[in-house]
Amino acid sequence: MKVLTVFGTRPEAIKMAPLVKVLHDSPAVEQKVCSTGQHREMLEPIMSFFDIEADFNLDIMQPGQDLTDITSRILLGMRGVLQEFQPDWVLVHGDTTTALAATLAAFYAGVKVGHVEAGLRTGSLYAPFPEEANRLLVDRLASAYFAPTQRNADNLLREGVASSRILITGNTVVDALLWATEKVKGFSEQVPSGIQTAFENNARVLLVTGHRRENFGKGFRQICAALRTLAGRFPDLNIVYPVHLNPQVQKPVLEYLSDLPNILLAAPMEYPDFVFAMKSSGLILTDSGGIQEEAPSLGKPVLVMRDTTERPEALEAGAVQLVGADEDRIVAAVENWWTDKPLVMAANPYGDGQSSSRISDYLLNNG
Repeated sequence: MKVLTVFGTRPEAIKMAPLVKVLHDSPAVEQKVCSTGQHREMLEPIMSFFDIEADFNLDIMQPGQDLTDITSRILLGMRGVLQEFQPDWVLVHGDTTTALAATLAAFYAGVKVGHVEAGLRTGSLYAPFPEEANRLLVDRLASAYFAPTQRNADNLLREGVASSRILITGNTVVDALLWATEKVKGFSEQVPSGIQTAFENNARVLLVTGHRRENFGKGFRQICAALRTLAGRFPDLNIVYPVHLNPQVQKPVLEYLSDLPNILLAAPMEYPDFVFAMKSSGLILTDSGGIQEEAPSLGKPVLVMRDTTERPEALEAGAVQLVGADEDRIVAAVENWWTDKPLVMAANPYGDGQSSSRISDYLLNNG
């Protein structure tokens, strides 16, 4: 069976890496990997860490590209890849523009699509944007649905997907995280000494990430204002913020936060360093979807800077709390944590680290 695994962003690469490894080890599968290069600089270290090489690289990244540019370049590039390899399955992940464009290209070519992390929903087409629409469109065109949880499977069943095409797998990010934590012992030398010092001596560290399009502009100004308030109110709090490379993120962060001694700004960390940072932090403030799944696996509470989430299981487990991109809500939630009112977390709802093996078995049984 010929399987083409496609990804283009750092989160996709992390979550697809364990599946790539499992398929590579199967004698019944000829697998090739296609990287679209949607996040080129952030993608290469992940592939190196997991020891993955791309058989095809579309290298689509261009300065100032928008969603139309990304979609059209991937669609055109995938046409040649599919003609050359002629796979039986194309595997895509989640809700990225890479996943949408690769799915559409496979659909046009008559190739079956397996959607890893299928069935997540916020119920709002524009939150997150464009990810919610991307995921819905991929799920309309897919042939197999690898749903992390029963709730995700139920969403698909309500939308008319046959139960025989749905497999509840857990989330492959748990597979990746368990593999990484075995390998990661500490920060690498490339992490600035100030960042490493912030985590020493059991200091109380707030780890921050942010990149969502819907927070661009006013949202990020509110987030930065909240962090500035917290830094002034709690001088013993270390705030560590690996800043996304997007100029829409960089500009407000540098404008609001570059002059505060207990806010440590850094370039995005490589995955093993970020795993260690999550393990070593006390609280995580993020607008990321993946971190809502990773942090519960590490026993870390998360404040989510969004008003909706397609991962309500984490809310129900007490692992995350929605605070929006709102200065007052963020400050109040962090203050609660600082004054020893932690989130009470139940069991991790996202699986046991065997998701990739379940997906591989399904493909072999339904190829």
